Amino acid sequence: MTTAINPKAATAAARRPLWRTLVGTGIGNAVEWYDWAVYATFTPFLAGALFSKADKTSAVLATLAIFAVGFVARPFGGFLFGWIGDRIGRKSSMTLAVGLASLGSLLIAVAPGYAQVGALASATLLVARLLQGLAHGGELPSSQTYLSEMAPKEHRGFWATLIYTSGTAGILFGTLLGAVMTVVLPKVDMQVWGWRVPFAVGAALGLYALYMRSRLHESEVFTGEEAKAKRARIWPQIVRHRKQALQVIGLTVGLTVIYYVWGVVAPSHAATDLGMDRGAALWASVIGNLVFIAALPFWGKLSDRIGRRKVLLTGAIGTAVLHFPMTWLLKDQPWELAVSMSVMLIFIAASASIVPAVYAELFPTSIRTIGVGVPYSICVAVFGGTAPYLQSWLGSIHLGVLFSVYAVVLLLVSAAFVFTLPETMGKDLAEDAV
Repeated sequence: MTTAINPKAATAAARRPLWRTLVGTGIGNAVEWYDWAVYATFTPFLAGALFSKADKTSAVLATLAIFAVGFVARPFGGFLFGWIGDRIGRKSSMTLAVGLASLGSLLIAVAPGYAQVGALASATLLVARLLQGLAHGGELPSSQTYLSEMAPKEHRGFWATLIYTSGTAGILFGTLLGAVMTVVLPKVDMQVWGWRVPFAVGAALGLYALYMRSRLHESEVFTGEEAKAKRARIWPQIVRHRKQALQVIGLTVGLTVIYYVWGVVAPSHAATDLGMDRGAALWASVIGNLVFIAALPFWGKLSDRIGRRKVLLTGAIGTAVLHFPMTWLLKDQPWELAVSMSVMLIFIAASASIVPAVYAELFPTSIRTIGVGVPYSICVAVFGGTAPYLQSWLGSIHLGVLFSVYAVVLLLVSAAFVFTLPETMGKDLAEDAV
């Protein structure tokens, strides 16, 4: 007796693994970016609750210093979770990373106040940020490696856009949550307990991401690798692929600085330095980031048709050419911020959309996660982590133009590195790196 197969049921069953892959990968990445956004948004409240109120300025600076500690921890996370991803599995690395990030958020949410336990409150925040820094250093290389290996090779550029799409969605959610809470809750309530809410939300989202990732299947590229390759020593392989590691750094330096300038810091710069209304600056930045999300799949699909190198060059050169004109356009009007952010983020999206795929295509399976994770995390810590401070400092001594020159030079460095890349569009990731 034969059993009839329902075509609709079969199609739905086939789509479930795809849905799990996209949601499981995307939500973990969104949680990571959300964590960084809410920390920056709620810095004044963290300073008031977890540090001495004797010197408010010192408390804020100490809170920002602990924020920077998260960047310092990222390279160590890139190595730790990269090793787990390349030796135990991409799924294990992704799951552990999001679990650790969730724990960090939970620690901040329940941290005792300075008034109750003194310096222990500040120490709790430091430990939480170290945990999050380690987790975030491993999250991106693990998730983008997994996503790239799961994607059809003909559409890998398009699939790679999920990384920045989900990350930007996390930033938007965290920023909007902060804006709504500061309007709805009185300042006293925000200082006493309200600031804990976004971190509790982050912990809950992390737990959901943990659940979703526990249900994922390991990538066939990893499971198909020979056991001998998985047992091979890491460092000799890293040394052997030092050119690819340098290429990751070269491609990242321009993108990380220009993204922090226009995707993260621009609204704060407009409100603090240019006198724009903070609420208006927030909504202008929402418009810019929505344009960014819309542009990502366009560039990803285009790279699957014309190649990675052409798209990367368009992004690097386009942002370098437009940076000064958009900086001159931005004055004190919200529409100026919305237009300048949108224009810049369209071209930033060209690189951001596909670098996860490009990074994965540079390395062999045996070191694909750690090969990306370590150089990428070091680059982001050194260049991305210092960009906001450097921009503010040079602006305070009336040398802001030097920072713009610095950003453009780094973009041109990234453009130069594109010429060192092989064209990897459609590459079979089960093969050795070229």
